[in-house]
Amino acid sequence: MNIVLWIIAGLLAAAFAVSGVTKLVQPKEKLATNMTWVEDFSDSMIKVIGALELLAAIGLVLPAVVGIAPVLVPLAALGLVLVMVGAAITHGRRGEYSAIAINAVFLVLAAVVAWGRFGPYSFAA
Repeated sequence: MNIVLWIIAGLLAAAFAVSGVTKLVQPKEKLATNMTWVEDFSDSMIKVIGALELLAAIGLVLPAVVGIAPVLVPLAALGLVLVMVGAAITHGRRGEYSAIAINAVFLVLAAVVAWGRFGPYSFAA
């Protein structure tokens, strides 16, 4: 199960690193072509979301790899759970129900990492 958690964390980290960097470097107008939800948010809020995603991506892997503060791994996963709850609420308000399914998949994967790293497969054990 430890290997499964590493794989899930790595895949989540890759996905959210790309997503976060995209939100940080591209202007809102360019993001709006693929992400219609950005119309509901200010430029600075989109950058905050991107920064949170990038920090979570880093936090899912780096602390465990370097062995410094590995408790940050499940905390980063928990942070992604919260980001995905917010994303699902946003998509629900906009009537974008197919996007909620994607949010749910990421939410469940992040929750599995949080559960595993807080619980039976903790780095502290």
